[in-house]
Amino acid sequence: MKPEEIRTSKPDKVFYPGDGVTKGDVVEHYRRVAPVMVPHLRGRPLTLRRFPDGISGEGWFQKEASDYFPDWLRIERIPQRAGGNVRHVVCDDEATLVYLANQATIEFHVWLSTVDDLERPDLMVLDLDPPEGTGVAELRKVARRARETVEDLGLSAFVQATGGRGFHIVTPLDRSADYETVRALARGVADVLAQRDPRRLTTEQRKDKRGDRIFLDTNRNGYAQTFVAPYSLRARPGAPVATPLDWSELGRAVPNGFDPARIDRRLARKSDPWQDLHAAAGSAEKALRQLGGA
Repeated sequence: MKPEEIRTSKPDKVFYPGDGVTKGDVVEHYRRVAPVMVPHLRGRPLTLRRFPDGISGEGWFQKEASDYFPDWLRIERIPQRAGGNVRHVVCDDEATLVYLANQATIEFHVWLSTVDDLERPDLMVLDLDPPEGTGVAELRKVARRARETVEDLGLSAFVQATGGRGFHIVTPLDRSADYETVRALARGVADVLAQRDPRRLTTEQRKDKRGDRIFLDTNRNGYAQTFVAPYSLRARPGAPVATPLDWSELGRAVPNGFDPARIDRRLARKSDPWQDLHAAAGSAEKALRQLGGA
């Protein structure tokens, strides 16, 4: 199937009330960002967040591929730890991305591993989750500290504005370690950060115990867990877009500062800051040993 052969159904249906963003605009966003977005989706099981009536209507997270999805979509049976399989869509091309957008998928969430090596993630994610009222300057400082901590372990750190309230710190890995090792490393990094600044940072899982501290969330680093894909829209007012950044941009960036129009202008003058992310892959096992000896 060629992407240009996929016609948008009900293109004038409003998906973002108050922002004037229609279903047609959503599909067109994904057509335009496909060259930079698909490489971040390729080979990864997808979780879709669909809103047939827009973000003010009922939405849901979808893992199991719908029975009516066409045969040309790549659908893989992914084993679950509790037993059985889930038939996940895998997006390897623009046509799949556009088709799913036309099925009212507003958000795309991806695994940290690929279908060809499900047990060994090639990404680690630290999610900086601030409480309401946290200043963006403080959040940027924490992101920079997280980068320093990761790089002190011999790894690389990349940053993404999530389109929500926080930033993701993403580390490419060489797939030499399993999920348990990667999650232990992520928790270790978060623990170091929280121990150095316990007044501002926490790894406390219970919200009622976090107070006004920024939560260093490592829960995404588990089998079948996901994070929002680069260039995905978010189902929030303003139609924000999850956006990979250069570290030099962080001082001017806010988590939800990019909408489709701004992404258009950005990509017209700038290449994807994460295009060579996997060339910087490092060993989680070596980093964990170093962390343990620190």
